[in-house]
Order: sequence, then C-alpha cells, then structure tokens
Amino acid sequence: MLELPSYIAGTAVRTGKQLDVFYPWDNSLSGRIHVIDGSHLDTAIQAALDGQKNPLTRYQRHDILRKAAQILADRRDELAHLIRTETGLCMRETMYETGRTSDVMEFAAIEALKDDGQIFSCDISPQGKARKIFTFRQPVQLVSAITPFNHPMNQVAHKIAPAIAAGAPMILKPSEKTPLTAIRLAEILYEAGLPGWMLSVFMGTLDDVVPKMMTDDRIELVSFTGSVAVGKHIAKTAGYKKLCLELGGNSPLIILEDADLDKAVTLAAEGSFRNSGQRCTAVKRILVQESILDEFTHRFVQKAAEYKAGDPADPETRVGTVIDEAAAKVLEDRVHKAVAAGAKVLLGGRREGALMHPTVVADVPRDTELVACESFGPIAPIIAIKDVDDAIEYYNSGEFGLSSGIVTNNMEAALKAVRLLRTGTTNVNEVPGYRIESSPFGGVKDSGLGIKEGVIETMKFMSNVKTFSLPW
Repeated sequence: MLELPSYIAGTAVRTGKQLDVFYPWDNSLSGRIHVIDGSHLDTAIQAALDGQKNPLTRYQRHDILRKAAQILADRRDELAHLIRTETGLCMRETMYETGRTSDVMEFAAIEALKDDGQIFSCDISPQGKARKIFTFRQPVQLVSAITPFNHPMNQVAHKIAPAIAAGAPMILKPSEKTPLTAIRLAEILYEAGLPGWMLSVFMGTLDDVVPKMMTDDRIELVSFTGSVAVGKHIAKTAGYKKLCLELGGNSPLIILEDADLDKAVTLAAEGSFRNSGQRCTAVKRILVQESILDEFTHRFVQKAAEYKAGDPADPETRVGTVIDEAAAKVLEDRVHKAVAAGAKVLLGGRREGALMHPTVVADVPRDTELVACESFGPIAPIIAIKDVDDAIEYYNSGEFGLSSGIVTNNMEAALKAVRLLRTGTTNVNEVPGYRIESSPFGGVKDSGLGIKEGVIETMKFMSNVKTFSLPW
C-alpha cells in the first residue's frame, strides 16, 4: 500500500490529513495521499512566480521532457499496474496509457525546440517606416489545472508537458479517485531535472484549495478536464482569465449502408468498450442505416461477446471495472430505464460491484437517458437512422459536440458529415476518438468552449504573443 505526499514546489508535504484511494475491483486500499490546505497553495503560487525570474532555456525544457519520456518507458510495467489499482482498468488499457504518455513527453520535447516568432517589414507602404516588427511567445505566469480519473496519467501529461515546453509553471490537482499516478508522474519529472517551482501536484480540499485555484488573480489560465456541471461552474466563477474547458462527450459512430461491415463492427466494439467505455470520445451511440441494421446488429453482438470482462490483473481481460460501484449502478439503472422505454438488451446488462459487463442495447429510443446523457461505461446503444441527413440532424439537436465518426465508402456522405456535424472532430472510417498526442483536440457546445488541446495547441494557449519593433 502506497502512502504518497503532495508536492509543493518540488517539496514533499505530509500533513495530518490523508485521502484513501481504493481499487474498484475488490475495494481494497490502493494507497493514501496527504492533503494540503490553503497555506500550502499560497506557497506553491509564490514559488512559481519567483521562479520565473530565472526561466529555463528551450534546451533545458527539451532535455527534461526527453529524460522523463525515457524514465516512463523504463518503468512502464510498474506504472501500468499503479494505474490499474486506482482505476480498475485492465492491463491492456493501462499499458496503452503509459505508452501514450511517453508520446506526450516526446512530442512536447520536440515542440520546445521550435522557434515561435514572426518578422514583419514596416517599409511596405507609404505610411511605413524603416523598421521591423518581431514576435515571440511569452509563457503565462501561472497555470492552474484539474484532471479527471479516466486517464490518470495521460490527462495529467497533457496538462504538464505542454506547460513545461512553453515555460509556464503549473499547479495541478488530480481527481481524488486517482491521485497516486499523478504524484508518481510528478516525481518522474523532478527526477528528470524539472525545478520545483515549475510544478506543484497535490490533493487539496474543496473548501479552501480548489476555489482559490480558480479565482486567485495571480493565476492567468485555468485548464480543466471533467464534467459539464463543474466546467460551467468554473466558467462562472474563475473571473478574468484564460479558460480551457474539456468537458463531456456523447459521440456517435454513424454507419451507412455502403460501409465495410467488418470494419464497422470492429470500430463500434473498440469505440464502445476500450478503457471500459470511460473516455469522453468513446462511442456512446451507434447510428446504423435501416437497410443494414439487422445484419450489423447480428455481427456486432458476436464481436462484442469477444470482450472478456473480469479481473483487471488478468492479461486475458479486455474490459475491467468502471471507476467505482456507484458509477456502475448509474449505468445499470440507465439500461433498465431504456428497456422500460422499449429497448432490448442483446448482450450483457449485468453488473457485479464496479464491473459492468459489455452491454449491447438495441431499439433504443432517442430520448432515453441512456443516450441523451453521457453514459460513461462499456455500453453500446444501437439506434436506427434513415440516412446521413437524419444522423446529422439527430446528433446536432443534442447538447454535446466533442467527436464523431462515420463509416462509409461514399466520399460525398463522409464530407457532408465532416462539414455539418457540430463537433470538434469527425473521423472517417475510424473511431470518434482517434488522434495523436500533438494534433488539435477539443469540442464545442457543452463539450467545451472550442479551445483545442493537444501538445501544439496547448502550448499556444499557455503563452501569449509578444510584439516588439526595432529600427531597420
């Protein structure tokens, strides 16, 4: 059982208050983390401001990130098991997450070396002068970040790595359900040479720490990934500062009658069941054209049956638990409500503690809670559509706008979906969530304010363009 400190400006802090973290599979104690108070937060903020008087060079930032990527790679098995004991995710998923996290570090290291300025000649008009205007990017003085439970290492890395690459110090609070992985990642970065003032990672109380992370005037940017309700609360309370809010998703996979059905079935299963369905970009609605509905459904149920659920430590397991039993009960209840409204469970529907078995539900009414809300788990609701126009109109009538996918060999239909779906991403013949760690990522409507994440876009958002001119 781990007992980990919080880290304030690189210094381990142990207090009289600890938070227990439990393994969702059997509810055993995975570890404890020490919880800070408001005075510790003030120390972290002031250290970050003072440290900027001696900023890191581009090469130093690059070197730290490269070393961290290597340490991550060397300790991949250990870290994957730690993620498992916090989340209940199976080893297939936790090993994948550690690999993605190394990519984040590597890509951020590459971007840290790139120049970021422009030059404008001023003598190009009668009103001009013999001068040149130069630009460069200046990091914000402090970033405040809060991360969710579903990707406890990769989501944290997507906040921290671009901040380091841009030269912006950060204070970060991970989810109270999965703080141990975030602390281990901070320790790896310190080991790689990151100065303490650049990063504080801690568990803090909801009364005197979290509100100040949103409202303190010394913080110039708040980056949050999590629920819609909390994101909107932050938007109302944070005040005059930059906000990056990556909120919920309810992603469709649209399958048209000309689709390669083998590909469609595989994408639907991977999109619905990977990471126990706990991804904001997971497939939450499978929209199938009526003419192929029966054939797709038959094949899909067979494919879904291959996803073995059970002990997350078993290498044969493909679907582990959701984050806790309460979350599994919500999923179970939504399935029951859908059935009461006329839906049919074709596979699964069973819950054992925090384990929700992969579930396929057909004939799902469009207004039932199972699909009208984000159902964060391994559930695959199938909904019939008339054509691509019906799918677009149905999806756009909802509140979310994060990601989407369409399976078709009709380029005209694919491009119509790309143009008209009100989402941050539309992938053709791929799952809604496909991306690489450096590509832009983010949503609109209740999925976010349109601000993009991904290493490159995050670095831009964590810095400001500074302009100056010289005689020439």
